[in-house]
Order: sequence, then structure tokens, then C-alpha cells
Amino acid sequence: MVQDLLIALIAVVAAGAVYMMAAARIIKQYERGVVLRLGRLRDDVRGPGFTMVLPVVDRLRKVNMQIVTMPVPSQDGITRDNVTVRVDAVIYFKVVDAASAVVRVEDYRFAVSQMAQTSLRSIIGKSDLDDLLSNREKLNEGLEIMIDSPAVGWGVQIDRVEIKDVSLPETMKRSMARQAEADRERRARVINADAELQASKKLAEAASQMSAQPAALQLRLLQTMVAVAAEKNSTLVLPFPVELLRFLERAQLGQAPDQGTPQVTPGTGQEPGSPAPAGQEPNSAGQEPAPAAPTGQEPASAASAGQEPAPAGQEPRSPEQPPAPGPDAEASDDLGASRHFARH
Repeated sequence: MVQDLLIALIAVVAAGAVYMMAAARIIKQYERGVVLRLGRLRDDVRGPGFTMVLPVVDRLRKVNMQIVTMPVPSQDGITRDNVTVRVDAVIYFKVVDAASAVVRVEDYRFAVSQMAQTSLRSIIGKSDLDDLLSNREKLNEGLEIMIDSPAVGWGVQIDRVEIKDVSLPETMKRSMARQAEADRERRARVINADAELQASKKLAEAASQMSAQPAALQLRLLQTMVAVAAEKNSTLVLPFPVELLRFLERAQLGQAPDQGTPQVTPGTGQEPGSPAPAGQEPNSAGQEPAPAAPTGQEPASAASAGQEPAPAGQEPRSPEQPPAPGPDAEASDDLGASRHFARH
């Protein structure tokens, strides 16, 4: 009798152990358990830790409550301004209602993925290319709202949606590169013109300051020489003093006007007080003047022809011969040559 009771007790303990092993469940911290008893949803959602279910009668479904990162495959589409693009994105979501995620949708991951692809194609068709490239935050918000609207009924909350990359055709990339290059060149020209304007104003101010102090121009010339000599090239600089140019200019302006034709003694062709030519005695007091030229013959004196007499020992100049350059012409030639040298 005792032996039969002992065997029965051992059988009950073994059955209880088997039952415990079949009914025991462990739910992790980031999971929730949904129990279906005979196919019907139980109201209580099992939390993390150890729990028991009826073996054969109950079925436990574990739902992950962590945030899921799901990449959205690249979608080809045409923007509102008729540009073909390829856009890919990434979506972050999590389950907030484990019972709805089990009961209301067969596979919430697959459902969210398909909804994200459809919404991405829709947002591409409603947007311009400039919005896809520069205004992505607004598009991300719109895409999040489009995906979150049906996902709320599945017990899924869309945490964030981001557009990762926008692929453009090569022709469009070249066109955008040319446009950007043209815009930068335009801004560079505007900046260069502004710099030239400012530089011209500063140069005008510097010129007004140097005109007040003549020595400043000479100092600036010496600075230019130092700058050229620092390059160690084969350029030869010959500075021309500016003071010399000013001296020549003052000399030209202060020169007396041309004097009139000197008086010539009639019949002799000589100025009063000039020595007599060699081999000729000077006229003494009371001596009669030389006989006049015959009638019909032009006088030989230079005074009758309006010409200056030739100096002693030099032949008289013919009317066709151009006059010799005077001191004024020589000073003008020297001044012009010096200015030309200073400019070069």
C-alpha cells in the first residue's frame, strides 16, 4: 500500500513538472506578451518576467517594443517639374499597442515597409526638384504624417522618417553644375568691380595727398624700385627725377619772349657795333657810305629781305633754307623727350 502511494506521488510530481515546463514562459524586458486562449484575445497583456499559460489552451505571442530602423528601398519617380529622380529613405518606428499589432495586422513590419514606399513615391510626385534637394525637413514631416495615419490603427507609432539620398541623372548634374558656375562667376565679377571702384577712390585720395607734398611722389618711386628689386628678375629700372621735369617746365614757362630782328646798318649788312670783316676797314667819321645798288637790282643787305644777317665767316642763308632751331625749340624737344622717358 505504501509502495503504491509512493509511486502515485512520484507520478503526480512528474506530471506537475511536465506541466510547469509546458506552461512556463519568460518575457524579456523589451517585450510584451499577448495571450490567445482558444483563439480569443485575452485582455491582459503580459509584462516582462516569468508568466504561466495553459499548455494546449493558451498561445503566447511576444511583441518587440523597441524602436525599429527600417530602410526604404530606392524609389524612382518624376517630380512635379518633370525631372526623373531616385530617392531612398529610412524610417524609425515602434509598437505602442502590442494587442493591436498582433490582432489588427498580419505582419506590421511588412505593412509599414509597403506604406513607406507608397508614401515616398507620392511625396516625390508632389514636390519640385529644388524642394527635394534643399527643403528636406518639410518633406520629411509630410512623409511622416502620410505613414503615421494608417499605422496608428495597427498599434505602431512612426517616430521619424528621413530622406537619405536623391540620385539625379548625369545630364541634370552637369546642368546644375553649369548653373552654379555661372552664378559664382557673376558674383566674382560683381565683387571685382566693387573692388576696382573702392581702389579708384583710394587712389584718387592718395593722388590728392601726394600733390600737396611733392616729395611724396619721389618716395613712392623709391618704394616701387624696392618692390621691383625684391623679385630678383631681369627688369632694369632707371628712375628719372621728377624735379628735373618740373625744372624744365618752369624754365620753359619763365623764358622771355622772342626778341625782334636786330638792326642792320644800311649798305653794310652789319649790326651797329659789330667788328668789320677781315680785310675791310671800318667807316670812319665823316666817311661817305658805300654807293647804293643800281636801279632794278635787289639790295644785298639782309635787312631789306627781312632776314637776319649771317655772322662773320658764315655764308648768308637762302630763303628756301629752313631756319635753324632756336633755343625754345631745343628746350621743347628736351622736355618732350624727358616726359616720354618718364612715362616708359
